[in-house]
Amino acid sequence: MSSGTGVNTRELGGRIWLLLSLAVIALDQWSKAWIVRHMAFHVAHPLLPVLDLTLAYNTGAAFSFLATQSGWQRWLLTGLALAVAVLIVFYLGRLKARRQGLLCAALALILGGAVGNVIDRIRLGYVVDFISFHWRGHYFPAFNVADSSITIGAGLLLLDLWREGRGSRPPRSAQEDN
Repeated sequence: MSSGTGVNTRELGGRIWLLLSLAVIALDQWSKAWIVRHMAFHVAHPLLPVLDLTLAYNTGAAFSFLATQSGWQRWLLTGLALAVAVLIVFYLGRLKARRQGLLCAALALILGGAVGNVIDRIRLGYVVDFISFHWRGHYFPAFNVADSSITIGAGLLLLDLWREGRGSRPPRSAQEDN
């Protein structure tokens, strides 16, 4: 089937979902650039009683893991993210875009988030974070659009695994009930 652009969408398979990854990367990079341009470092701008916009830089991984290291973590985390990105692109090419849509969407979100943060690590040496949740003096580590995309993608991946597990079980026979 042609999409009108001369591209055979069946040949693209799950790679058509790379458009979602590109959208995540674009939104992530735009939002980070806007925040850096318009906000001072570590100055909270309350949006809701539990949500602030706060510019922060993370040289580590999730929850600032490895952030206090000497700098080697930048390249380790970049290499890991790039390896995962290549594997995801390869795997998406093997999937059926429509029949495995939830899995494709999950992987595309994870890919977009990973690449968004890799761009920061390569370009800046750290990841720009700016979304800060807090409750009664307890603060969740700041995060960004890329991190949100990875988290949503991981949740969808778990949902897909759960659905596949439920759908692949053979029905119980009446003899098993006795």
